Amino acid sequence: MPSTQTIRLSLPSKGRLESNALEFLSAAGLRVFKPNPRQYQANLPALPELGVIFQRPGDIVVSVRQGSVDFGITGLDVIEEKRGENGDILILYDSLGFGHCALTLAIPEAWETVSDIPSLKKFAGRLDHPLRVATKFPSLTKRFLDQHGIPHILIAAEGTLETAPTIGYADIISDLVSSGQTLQDNRLRALPDGVIQPSQAALIANRKALQTHPEVLEMARRLLEYIEAHLRAKENLLVIANMRGETPEGIAQKIFTQTDVGGLQGPTISPVIVRDGGPHWYSVTVVVRRDRLPQAITELRLIGGSGIIVSPITYIFEEEPPRYKAMLDALR
Repeated sequence: MPSTQTIRLSLPSKGRLESNALEFLSAAGLRVFKPNPRQYQANLPALPELGVIFQRPGDIVVSVRQGSVDFGITGLDVIEEKRGENGDILILYDSLGFGHCALTLAIPEAWETVSDIPSLKKFAGRLDHPLRVATKFPSLTKRFLDQHGIPHILIAAEGTLETAPTIGYADIISDLVSSGQTLQDNRLRALPDGVIQPSQAALIANRKALQTHPEVLEMARRLLEYIEAHLRAKENLLVIANMRGETPEGIAQKIFTQTDVGGLQGPTISPVIVRDGGPHWYSVTVVVRRDRLPQAITELRLIGGSGIIVSPITYIFEEEPPRYKAMLDALR
């Protein structure tokens, strides 16, 4: 890594979270270049001043908290478990859209009735001893159980948690659940009121580095520019249609009578030069929410749109990234 790369971003070092993080950054225009797959350092050509290192998810949080790394991408579950109480970690973006899971309490199927999975308090109340919970997330689990007034004993577990109730050294587990298949395979069921921490990938930064190093603050702005513009673009599509009309203003008035084709601030309308000198044609360009595309196509047809083209969008940049403004407010 070049010696000029004094600012560092830490990414997960293995598994699905690593591949998802690399895919996300590449889609946002921030492709990570790793010369050797076995190396734990890499470059980010779009931001050459930013060095990339790979660490275990929990170590990312510790490194950012201690200030040896400026930025990190990892799950909210380990962020909340290991962030500490001194405020050294600042979450810049809490919903990157991948790595979804939830830290959840799960019980053996044998405790279920035919028609009802008990609540946490009902389950704990059946026991003649404090609830024994096997977990790799002691801080979050303790906080949750204390909030619910459940007497408990936490049991640290480094290996497979799912076997703890079967073996008998725990009554319940607190573990990450995504699809729920692993619980089902081990004859466990999540408690309906046992979700401790919903989680997905998030971008974090060291607060002191942002406050004391202008170049780190500027890098935060640039990262948020790319990420916010990419995520906003993913939710939208570019739609172009040809429409007959006498004036752009007249066509705009037709568009404004509809609900899904108004664009960001309004439509872009430009004349179409036709060969035969017939009626006036205009090309209308609007940004449409991806989940409202069928409705938008119907509306354009209703007001005379034809030859409709739909294209993906790479970025939608704001005047200032909203998350960057929120970061500045949090630093005051």
